[in-house]
Amino acid sequence: MTVDETRVVLRPATADDFWLFERQAVDPDAAGTFNWSGFRDIRATRRRFDENGLITPDGGCLVVQVDDAAAGTVVWTKVHYGTPAWWCWNVGISLLPEHRGKGVGTLAQRHLVAYLFDTTPVQRVEAYTDVDNTAEQRALEKAGFTREGVLRATQFREARWRDLVMYSLVRP
Repeated sequence: MTVDETRVVLRPATADDFWLFERQAVDPDAAGTFNWSGFRDIRATRRRFDENGLITPDGGCLVVQVDDAAAGTVVWTKVHYGTPAWWCWNVGISLLPEHRGKGVGTLAQRHLVAYLFDTTPVQRVEAYTDVDNTAEQRALEKAGFTREGVLRATQFREARWRDLVMYSLVRP
């Protein structure tokens, strides 16, 4: 079942969302095969939330909401190419298993790109995913991203170095 676009929204995190961050930090299934890199201490996330609501000039995190349920998170991080003046956003997503495969990821990433283009002067938004993560590759392409190529041996997960596929979307 595909989710209607109006049912997927992005919103700032609240203190009530910490069950989601905790679940992603300790449950490999919640993070997903391609996002799990081991157990994390949620206290650092809590400190960042208390300091800035998880949104700074260099990146941030929003909650993906479907109807009234928190479905996951989207993040963005400033990436520099050479000098501080040459930068873009790198984006990522983590959806809970019960919200995967329904089009939520495509819509959430589309909303995130629109938000970043509307609120920052960025020209380029990029994302990468594991070469075996075909679901995310499809979601990025449906969201308007263009596949650029393979980054070899860039992510260490499950005791080996893995290749990533790089995608980008430039301001229209």
